[in-house]
Amino acid sequence: MKNYFAKSFILRVLLAFSPVPLLYLLLSRFGYVIPITEIPGMLCINGCVSQSFVHTPVKGYELLNVDKPLKELINFSIDKSKTSILIEKSKYRLTLYYNQVPIKSYPVVFGANPMGDKLHAGDNRTPEGLLKIKDLYPHPQWSKFMWLNYPNRESWKKHLLAKSEGEFDWFLPIGGEVGIHGVPQGSDGIIDKRQNWTLGCPSLKNKDVNELYEVVQQGTVVEILP
Repeated sequence: MKNYFAKSFILRVLLAFSPVPLLYLLLSRFGYVIPITEIPGMLCINGCVSQSFVHTPVKGYELLNVDKPLKELINFSIDKSKTSILIEKSKYRLTLYYNQVPIKSYPVVFGANPMGDKLHAGDNRTPEGLLKIKDLYPHPQWSKFMWLNYPNRESWKKHLLAKSEGEFDWFLPIGGEVGIHGVPQGSDGIIDKRQNWTLGCPSLKNKDVNELYEVVQQGTVVEILP
């Protein structure tokens, strides 16, 4: 709560004293307003081509080929441009696709408030919809981190709509820094017990996130379903 009032105070100070361009950049950086690069897409009503990439989920709740090494399932050089990921929150399942064919599933957990789409910072929800990996790198605490492009254009639309309908305070930012990552060393039991422990990121066992990390790249599509 103290953190919220501190941010609100800083925001009001910026509104009162900052030149407009600098103010906008600062507000954009901290998730209070739409980045300039997203404005054209937000204003486009007709003629815009929306992203279309829909996976066909594996039937049932089982994990596909969960005990088989990925290198045995794809016995040729992997073209990373052909891989994609489907995450099903209700099934606690992340599935790797190759040429839109499901190859292998992994158990996954989510933010501490797993029900519903992410709408703002601090709601502890995992975002839903079509995202992409915008960067990936080793992580000192969680093995690997595959950074997702939340918030994207659709995230902003949902965030602003929820604000306009009074679902939360206008001073709450949209949030960010969401990515697929592992767990603290020796904590794989978190995944086995389906303990939703993150601030909103999908979390895998370290051996699983390490395997997945080797076959994805910047731009890999990640579809997250409720």
